[in-house]
Amino acid sequence: MADDQHEEVSKKVSAEEEIRRGITVMRRVVQGRSRGIILDVYWNNQGQLIEPNGHTLTSFIGALVRNEIPITCDDWRNKELNESKEKIWSEIKRCFNIEEERRGFCMKLAGKLLRGFRTFLSSKFLKDADGNFVDAELPKKYESLISAEEWEAFKSKRQDPVFQRISATNRERASSPAYPYRKGRVGYGRLEQSMLQKEESSETSLPAHVLWKEARVGKSGVPQEEVLHVYQKCEELSQSLSPDDTKGILSRALDVPEYSGRVRGKGFGVTPTSLSIKKGKAPSNRELHARLEAMQAELDALRREREASASTVYRDASDKDSINCTFQSNIPEGISHCQLYLSSPYYRMVGKGKVHNVSGVLLHTRELPAGCLKVSVDIAVEPNAALPYPSDDSDATTVHEAVGSFVAWPTNLICVGYETPTKSKSKDNAIPRHTESTVSRKELQENEVSNASAQQKKEVSNASARVKSSGSKKTVARKKPTTKYRSCLRTFLEMTDIPTGGVRTVHMEVGIFGFDYDQMIGNEDFMQVFSHEEIGVTVVNTYIRFLYDKLMRLNGLDVSFGFLAPATVNLGLILSRPDTVTEYVLRILMDNKDVEKLFFIPFNTGGHWLLLAINPIREIVYYLDSLGNDWTTYPDMKVLIDTVLQAFRAQRDIQTSRRGANSITWIKVACPQQRNQIDCGYFMLRFMRDTLALGRLKISTDYFEEFKCAFYTKDQVDEIKEEWCQFMIELNVCS
Repeated sequence: MADDQHEEVSKKVSAEEEIRRGITVMRRVVQGRSRGIILDVYWNNQGQLIEPNGHTLTSFIGALVRNEIPITCDDWRNKELNESKEKIWSEIKRCFNIEEERRGFCMKLAGKLLRGFRTFLSSKFLKDADGNFVDAELPKKYESLISAEEWEAFKSKRQDPVFQRISATNRERASSPAYPYRKGRVGYGRLEQSMLQKEESSETSLPAHVLWKEARVGKSGVPQEEVLHVYQKCEELSQSLSPDDTKGILSRALDVPEYSGRVRGKGFGVTPTSLSIKKGKAPSNRELHARLEAMQAELDALRREREASASTVYRDASDKDSINCTFQSNIPEGISHCQLYLSSPYYRMVGKGKVHNVSGVLLHTRELPAGCLKVSVDIAVEPNAALPYPSDDSDATTVHEAVGSFVAWPTNLICVGYETPTKSKSKDNAIPRHTESTVSRKELQENEVSNASAQQKKEVSNASARVKSSGSKKTVARKKPTTKYRSCLRTFLEMTDIPTGGVRTVHMEVGIFGFDYDQMIGNEDFMQVFSHEEIGVTVVNTYIRFLYDKLMRLNGLDVSFGFLAPATVNLGLILSRPDTVTEYVLRILMDNKDVEKLFFIPFNTGGHWLLLAINPIREIVYYLDSLGNDWTTYPDMKVLIDTVLQAFRAQRDIQTSRRGANSITWIKVACPQQRNQIDCGYFMLRFMRDTLALGRLKISTDYFEEFKCAFYTKDQVDEIKEEWCQFMIELNVCS
């Protein structure tokens, strides 16, 4: 209060009255020293001088520098000033209880005060009202501080053309600031101190943008609209930028460069070093070389680990029992339907046809290679798979090219029968072999669809029960997935025009994404699943249709969970059309404002899938990223989601405290991590599936106990593929 009263009085004093007041010599401090009174000074945790006695020390240093340093000094770093600087520091220590480590601050303050004194002399005595130079005499008040020679030299420098040009540039730049400082002589350090005292806060500092805004509040107590706009932008950025970001939030909001050694909005005495914002020293060539060697060694170790893991998988797959295949050592004589397999890099079915086990049979007038039989290829399950023995006569080198012709196939890679090989075959589901040749394509597809639908409904209806019955177990028992539905779907696909450019549609009703449309699906989308490629938005959307039909609606979970369309909410659209994304997300949330729901956002960053799960009522955002990143990797994403949730809160007329206005909680979930560059989409789909299987609106920071693991296995990823293929068959997409 005393400082404020002093400020009001000082503003009423004219320049002439200021001069008549006399030179400040700080007699009270000197007299106190004579009586043995040494004043204590205080500093905030950022190294700024504060009250009590902060203003007194500043004034004392100003009086000393005016007495000891000539006004003709233009370079504060001049070594000729060292003796005078030493004397100033000695006088400060005699009057104030101050640590030696504060010398640097005091010397910088002295230099700043000297520049201010020179500016004062020039403005008050050497310029008229229009800013033109005036050849004034040495003011009598300062004759004890300034000699006649120093005054003439000072005037001469002020008339120098170079100086005047620089002065005019600086004067023009400072004449009309966009956001003027309105706290007079109160610096940022003392302003921060008074704000913390008023709030009775236990905090030791305030964000720079909070100080910056308060410093621009005048007598009215209301900041300008432009100031509030910058402040709001800072608030949004503070939610998305890392605390270690070397460029300040305020500089980003103002869209101005950050100068070296300066922290905008913090005032004199605060540097990046005092805030522990240290710029890394450029590494030497030796250090770079050592880092490269370490990275190469780590890469080699990871490669060996991956190869060892892959070889284990291939070894397991090469065991005939492990792939549930009924390979027969003696192929029945005559012509039999069969499945054709390859063993490299792992066992899988690549085609279907007929094996001709007939005595004396030839292949294109040539004898068959040892250990092979003649087969006719009818269906290419893996079109681009290389033939074990390419045909010289037909120039066929792949399974697709061999369709309709005869090729040689190793006997140990031929499985008799069309059914998907399993250890125990269901008699109800199998098509009798003796009638197989007479079964039409339509009957075959209808049979597969019927079986798929019945089995899928049974599995889905028991999904929640299996999870709940697991109790405290960390994993849920599941059947080892097969490639049954992938093989069937691929067979059906080959019988359509889809491989040659045809497209089909999957209807997406309004309850899924909030709008009704038909999702187009083509060969590229199917191949993403068949060939284990990175999946796109079509596969994601159609799997969401599966989750909606089979897990949500079937179990009544559509009142507790929802989806947002990944084609509308993604990083590309956030950067190009943020208003469109904001309007869509806010509309969906407002349509469900009266019930607590968890909304899934399968979010694509342009080359990576992650999952956001938002509870708008509780203002919680769960962040699940199979690469282990956090939301600071995508600041634009976080800013938009926070903006939407704040707008959602406002439209629901929810009142929050000033500090609670930014209480949106982001939680990084320690979810399973992918081990390659492909599986992010499958992991993201699995995250949604796990959550729906448990039916919980809260996701633990260390993921669900029932599904907790370091990574999803190949079987768990394949389970997603099988569910998708089974659902596509049920929807009769290939008809």
